[in-house]
Amino acid sequence: MKQLLLFTMLISAACLPFGFAAETPPRPAPKPVVSPQVQVVTSMGNFTIELNAERAPLTVAHFLSYVDKGFYTNTLFHRVVVNFVIQGGGFDTDYNLKPAPDKIVNESGNGLSNTRGTVGMARGPDPHGADAQFYVNMGENAALDPSQTRWGYTVFGHVTQGMDVVDRINSVATSAHGALKEDVPLKPVVILRIERVPSP
Repeated sequence: MKQLLLFTMLISAACLPFGFAAETPPRPAPKPVVSPQVQVVTSMGNFTIELNAERAPLTVAHFLSYVDKGFYTNTLFHRVVVNFVIQGGGFDTDYNLKPAPDKIVNESGNGLSNTRGTVGMARGPDPHGADAQFYVNMGENAALDPSQTRWGYTVFGHVTQGMDVVDRINSVATSAHGALKEDVPLKPVVILRIERVPSP
């Protein structure tokens, strides 16, 4: 009887480590990616952009760095093309191009498309040459998306409030102005400032 009791105790003791090892602590839930928002305050009204930090993290951080510097204060929507885009953030109210030395790597392959109401980074021929200028798509602009043979234009957010303001900007009369040969609003559309919207 004593031998049986001793054998049972040995078995129980031997099983303890395995029982404890099987009980692993629960993994913490992954933190959700914060989607920052900014408000674009213009001479024709305000609109809000939600930035997609999950799909375009480098571009969002780049854009917000210009926002936080106050770079966009008293700049223009200098290019307005009906049913295509409104573009701004590069020229001051005297139509001088503002120096914007910080460039960003092209993230156009992020799965976001240039659909109406989305916001993208403007650039010249250099696919990685986008600096501070941005645009809002006024139509379905799939031609601005990347393909297997070319880089596209990076979408990094979308308008969540005030699309009626964007539509009004897109309807203004335009002409040439100085070095800008076309599509410049006859009456300047001023970006008074762009500011972060506090998180809830």
